Amino acid sequence: MSEKVLLVDDEKEFLEIMSERMQARGMIVTTASSADQALAIIKKQTFDAIVMDFQMPEMDGMEALKAIKTQRPELQIILLTGYATVEKTVEAMKIGASDFLEKPADIEALAEKIKKAKTEKMLIVEEKTEQKIKDILQRFGN
Repeated sequence: MSEKVLLVDDEKEFLEIMSERMQARGMIVTTASSADQALAIIKKQTFDAIVMDFQMPEMDGMEALKAIKTQRPELQIILLTGYATVEKTVEAMKIGASDFLEKPADIEALAEKIKKAKTEKMLIVEEKTEQKIKDILQRFGN
């Protein structure tokens, strides 16, 4: 089954090229040119992974990461940056980024990280579903 990915970056040319390369590998890709647009999209759709630029003009990757995790904690977010620092990487991982990758992103490395993110998301969803079933059974005395 194909990975469903939301690709977020303010550089339109980067979005087009990466989207084409990811689709050529069988992924289903939706693009957003801002964090606000990404937040609107995830209200309506679900994804296996979000691949997001760390530095965007209106809302940077860190703010967007916090907003997305508040809205949809199960989503796996891979941050892309050309200016990674250890401090920013650690901070992003504490907030909930599933991974970090430096630009220009190697497509093979990105594809592997997306597959890993999909597996992690599926495990989170399965755990939540099992807990919901247990809660329902407890309410009915089983």
